Amino acid sequence: MKHSSSPQSATSIPRAPRDDAHARMTKYFIMMSVRVGCFVLMVVITPYGWHTGILAVGAILLPYIAVVVANVGSDSRPVRAVPPGREIEASAPPADAPEPESVIRITETKPESQSRPAPETPDAPRQGDA
Repeated sequence: MKHSSSPQSATSIPRAPRDDAHARMTKYFIMMSVRVGCFVLMVVITPYGWHTGILAVGAILLPYIAVVVANVGSDSRPVRAVPPGREIEASAPPADAPEPESVIRITETKPESQSRPAPETPDAPRQGDA
């Protein structure tokens, strides 16, 4: 049996793997879109000059940078739990206290008897027939 010395806090829970993967794929997609833009602009813009070299460097280096950034992921170090500022004690309302008007109470009671006749089938003979 596992015993914990302190309760867990919702603020110390790491990001879900699905959300982390989605964030990394989004970063990769954006960087690769910029790379495609660099490549297209490198070919389309004329006359060729210093800007063509910058776009070429971007088209060549961005795949490497995109893979590195996508594989880093989020900071997965465990975070220390944050204790609550104060604890609230649970208490029942006094027995003679009136019930608030905004509260609706629904109660169910089991019926005394549920004696329903069995449904008739078309092939079964009826009591009056014979």
